[in-house]
Amino acid sequence: MPALTNARNTPQRAGDVFDFPIKAAVHGHQGGIAVLSGGYAAPATVATGLIAIGRFEQDANNTGGANGAFLARVRRGIFKYANSTSTDLIAQADVGADCYLVDDQTVGKTAAIVSSNPTRSRAGKVVAVDADGVWVQIGLGY
Repeated sequence: MPALTNARNTPQRAGDVFDFPIKAAVHGHQGGIAVLSGGYAAPATVATGLIAIGRFEQDANNTGGANGAFLARVRRGIFKYANSTSTDLIAQADVGADCYLVDDQTVGKTAAIVSSNPTRSRAGKVVAVDADGVWVQIGLGY
């Protein structure tokens, strides 16, 4: 396609809330961390290759359905999730660093390296650390 020679009406999406086709046989719980797994929305788990996309805005139960049976509403932003434990605990010194998916409500400091290979996907950036959780910036474009 050649370069523009006139004005163009370019469609736009607002960018905070998206509807993603949901993966087969999963249940994303409202408030849980949503990821893309093979291009479909799913709850976060310990796995590599997942892309954290935000927070499920409502329950998305596709336990009996096929890939893409319906859409899951997901919001990107800054959300508070549980902190991991022990040597994987996120501290104030980690603000600004990446954190990693432990499950759909917990983030950890490390990618949990086993035999030189990570076992976790990136959740997002640590924004703040409170006594009861970690504020994480999650979503496409972050």
